[in-house]
Amino acid sequence: MGEEGKYIYCIIETRQERNFGPIGIGSGGDEILTISYDDLSMVVSHHPMTKLVVSRENLLAHEKVIEQAMKEFDSVLPVRFGTIAASADEIRNLLDRRHREFKNLLKAMDHKVELGVKGVWKNRELIFKEIVEENKEIKRAKEKIENDKSRKSISIKVEVGKMVEQTLKKKKEKEAEKILKALKDTAVDYKLNKPISDEMFMNASFLVDKGREKEFDNIMDDLSDQYKNRTKLMYAGPLPVFNFVN
Repeated sequence: MGEEGKYIYCIIETRQERNFGPIGIGSGGDEILTISYDDLSMVVSHHPMTKLVVSRENLLAHEKVIEQAMKEFDSVLPVRFGTIAASADEIRNLLDRRHREFKNLLKAMDHKVELGVKGVWKNRELIFKEIVEENKEIKRAKEKIENDKSRKSISIKVEVGKMVEQTLKKKKEKEAEKILKALKDTAVDYKLNKPISDEMFMNASFLVDKGREKEFDNIMDDLSDQYKNRTKLMYAGPLPVFNFVN
């Protein structure tokens, strides 16, 4: 085992020493403690100064600790997975140097949560059929391929593939905008992340005041019902504000 460091989960505003229990990352189940400077604290556990394996188990443990802090504090700044400091003194020095920055971020994130929304088309073949029907150029090119079995059709296929890809991107943006339009006025801010499949047209994170979370929930229920025959909307939260804090 290497030299012991301090694994960092998040930053909270408190002067008091806290113990969140033995829910630390890794197999040891280390105690989750706080290291403070003035009125700021970092939530940490003991951990060797070695690179942490990116696994589902470790990622969930990291998030679980942050969520535990969220239950007790209205404003929590999540720290990126895998961040390890060499010592308690290093943490205190960091809290000292960036005290004003952290205080401003905590104020900006006060009483706010992150809500994640992913939109997935239920029928991929139907979407590609729509693309062909809506784009006359793609439709003509596909008909030409079907009627031309020569080598020339290979280059046409490549061009059609490019056109379909571009049209699919625009279609995703258009359909995502419908969902965004319904939700964004309820949110303080939002960010669009890259879709992770052809079926996914939207991968968004919303920063929402806790007082409007129920309103957001109700809109999501209406949208899910409105688009149920075409789209599956996946909704997660409340989550730590990872997408809105660097």
